[in-house]
Amino acid sequence: MDAYPPNALDRVEGGLLGLLIGDALGVPYEFHPASQIPPQAQIEYAPPAGFNRSYTVPPGTWSDDGALALCLLASLLDCGRFDAADLGRRFVAWYEQGYMAVDANIFDVGVQTAQAIRALMRGAAPLQAGSTAERALGNGSLMRALPLALWSVGDDDILVADAMAQSRLTHGHLRAQICCALYCLWARRVLQNHAQPWAEAVATLRSMWPEATAERAELEFHIRPDDDTPGDGGGYVVATLRSARWAVESTGDYASAVRAAISLGNDTDTTACVAGGVAGLRYGAHSIPQRWRSDLRGQSLLAPLLDRLRARVGEQSGAG
Repeated sequence: MDAYPPNALDRVEGGLLGLLIGDALGVPYEFHPASQIPPQAQIEYAPPAGFNRSYTVPPGTWSDDGALALCLLASLLDCGRFDAADLGRRFVAWYEQGYMAVDANIFDVGVQTAQAIRALMRGAAPLQAGSTAERALGNGSLMRALPLALWSVGDDDILVADAMAQSRLTHGHLRAQICCALYCLWARRVLQNHAQPWAEAVATLRSMWPEATAERAELEFHIRPDDDTPGDGGGYVVATLRSARWAVESTGDYASAVRAAISLGNDTDTTACVAGGVAGLRYGAHSIPQRWRSDLRGQSLLAPLLDRLRARVGEQSGAG
């Protein structure tokens, strides 16, 4: 992929906005089972009267998902490449000072992410900070990975390597790394307007990893990318990726996709964040309801990064 496609500007902007808005939309509903989620038409930043909100932050506030994704985007824009040490410093700044968090308020921190960041603070090497334990398979690295697909115009093998490396800062298990790689390839294929973006992303990974490799075994036997049944909206990284795929592929517009993701219950902000990023790429920023765009908080944090991302897309599209 030598440059962005000519129509990429609206879609890349949609991917970033879609991620943040999906996250913010899902925040009030987190930890509720599907049976307690309001009807999809009533899912808004502010839930219906009487709904027991998970957090008391103002409506339209993104969580750790959006903040850590913006940490990654800022690092990519400043460094001009993936830099694990720089990203690790930004994660620590988020954890200690609220960097890239709305109102500098850290109100939701995943257990595995917090443990890894504390390891970074003790001097752990960034690519060894994330646990490789089988139990450490939360979705904390998946939720923030999309900026790589928005920013990167390198070959697929570079995107895959960077997606896996960024996971290792907090989630070192190979399965989490591969979910991030598959997600970023899926997003890239959507941006490239491929007819079957998920299937083509899977085919790319299969071509990279022969059947005898550990990566291929994780892909086929644990992630099972040919199984299109939805996940349960839970925090297991594979379930989140499945849930997001179902939400995007079973609907026909941005709003329906993120509401479908939230309707699954449980880890609603992350499922809607992951689904919203791809749905925003698919349908473009113009497809996102204006009220959600206008009422998204943290605009002063977002605007300069979005301007720089737009400039990069414009330059690369012109070069192509």
